[in-house]
Amino acid sequence: MEAGEESVPRFVIRAGYACYLGPSTNSAFHGHAAFQIAIALQGDVTMLDASGTCHRDTALIVPPMARHRMLAATSLRVFFVDPHCAFADRLRERCGDGINGITAAPDLSGLREEHVRPAGARPSSRIDGRLLAAMDALADRSVPMPRLAEEVGLSPQRLRALARHQLGMPLARWRIWQRLIRAAEALREGQSLADAAITGGFADQAHLNRQMRDMMGLTPSVLRPILLRPIPRPSAATRDVHRDRTEDR
Repeated sequence: MEAGEESVPRFVIRAGYACYLGPSTNSAFHGHAAFQIAIALQGDVTMLDASGTCHRDTALIVPPMARHRMLAATSLRVFFVDPHCAFADRLRERCGDGINGITAAPDLSGLREEHVRPAGARPSSRIDGRLLAAMDALADRSVPMPRLAEEVGLSPQRLRALARHQLGMPLARWRIWQRLIRAAEALREGQSLADAAITGGFADQAHLNRQMRDMMGLTPSVLRPILLRPIPRPSAATRDVHRDRTEDR
């Protein structure tokens, strides 16, 4: 999303990340298999963590699998950063590999796609190369774990252990997340709920519904109109505030 596009709702998938621009609604508690950076284009972002503690700032970072609930907001820019890209390494430094939970990041309020794109396309320097290869394989196709482990030169047990230690999640969760991102993109393109489920690789619409609620906090029927809804252009005053934040980074 480049300069001047704040008035256009978008959901895009790029190498290493996905980005959504638009409104949000109240979500259920959920945990992504990616880092989330939520940036308010108007006002603040508000979230509750698993303990019920409220977090509010112009920008918040949520580490992978941290349970949280987002409250409704008029206009957000939200990045979902793959844990195996180089940009995620920067976020690990700030979040302490997830130990710190939701982290306020007001200095990221001016973050845009052009800032994320280069490091999003590069692999992490902190994750084992064999695990990176396994994640790349799962992003493109469905592979049984024994065969996947053999392809990257590990035993299934060692591959599972690496994923839990370095990603904080099983690879099965990563595979579901990739399918959900594809399904969300299909919804944004106007596909029906049933067709988006098939595009994402789910057995049926009910399967997509269960997995999306667990990992995104929303059902496909709630997410679809959000992805398709036009959003108002920020006022001149709001744009001036956003510009000041960017210059202060």
